[in-house]
Amino acid sequence: MNSYQAGDPAVYIEDLSVKIDGRRVLEKVNLRIREGEFLGVIGPNGGGKTTLLRAILGLVKPERGRIEVFAESPEAARKQIGYLPQKSLFDQRFPITALEVVMMGMYGARGLFSRYTSRDVDASWEALSLVGMADYADREIGSLSGGEQQRVFVARAIVSSPRLLLLDEPAAGIDSAKQIEFYDLLRELNEKVTIIMVSHDISAVSAYVKKVACVNRRLYYHDSKELMAEDIEEAYHCPVEMIAHGVPHRVLRSHD
Repeated sequence: MNSYQAGDPAVYIEDLSVKIDGRRVLEKVNLRIREGEFLGVIGPNGGGKTTLLRAILGLVKPERGRIEVFAESPEAARKQIGYLPQKSLFDQRFPITALEVVMMGMYGARGLFSRYTSRDVDASWEALSLVGMADYADREIGSLSGGEQQRVFVARAIVSSPRLLLLDEPAAGIDSAKQIEFYDLLRELNEKVTIIMVSHDISAVSAYVKKVACVNRRLYYHDSKELMAEDIEEAYHCPVEMIAHGVPHRVLRSHD
């Protein structure tokens, strides 16, 4: 994987608004992320978190505003981005190995109908090794546990050596006993790649990320781990757990 120069600009978003099916999902979003950051994004369901990731990927068009990824348009920078969607849908009975799943991550760089090279195979083995799944390379993906599958999907997302990794609820399907190991893996990966992670697990966000943002159509962000009580209540419209100095605690104002 490529190394980065910490502090270089990775993502720049200015006055971003996005409409989907006539409904404004994001409004006046401003965000600057430097290379080397690990940003956790929290917020209520339907608040626009996934749309934000898709906008950074260039998969949805802004109504207005500007997005730059490594000083390029999202479309131009897409080959430098790894993406783990919220749900990796596949037929559990389909006979494809973990190694073959990871090699599919080369499509963006090689093209859908290009033949794999020996370098692609080597890169896929390396990605599996990085996520601790090399011993499972020849196992069919459907035979793996939820946590093992998710590690394979992370390997698929990083196999092309991206500079930016976008993760949408990456711990979904992983039992609680294995989630600490999984988040430890992400922290190790952050030594080489910038990460933006959407998560509902606020405790995990506070323990593992470097910065926190909250999204509910608008984005609340102070370039730190700390979010203000007013930001949290504005986003969730009720008391919820928030992050203060890296420690989760509750906002306990009365509400309807």
